[in-house]
Amino acid sequence: MTDTPPDHLSSNPRSPFFDQEALQRGVGIRFKGSERTDVEEYSISEGWVRVALGKKVDRHGNPLTIKLTGPVEAYFHTAAESDEGADEAE
Repeated sequence: MTDTPPDHLSSNPRSPFFDQEALQRGVGIRFKGSERTDVEEYSISEGWVRVALGKKVDRHGNPLTIKLTGPVEAYFHTAAESDEGADEAE
């Protein structure tokens, strides 16, 4: 895995943009220059984030979300695992 986060990522397991490995490393989002910790889904290329709308849920129990547009920056909280240890074990 690289140190570049995916262009489009969702925390919902039913989404086609769900990536468990990326989420386990911890993805940080900077939206319009400030840190956001409540992001459910984001797209860097399209310039939007989807955040929960309070404690409101739909009829299936999923949080209601709102799409906010603006510049999005994503980064990993932890560095990628290096393959050097795998080479030494061989």
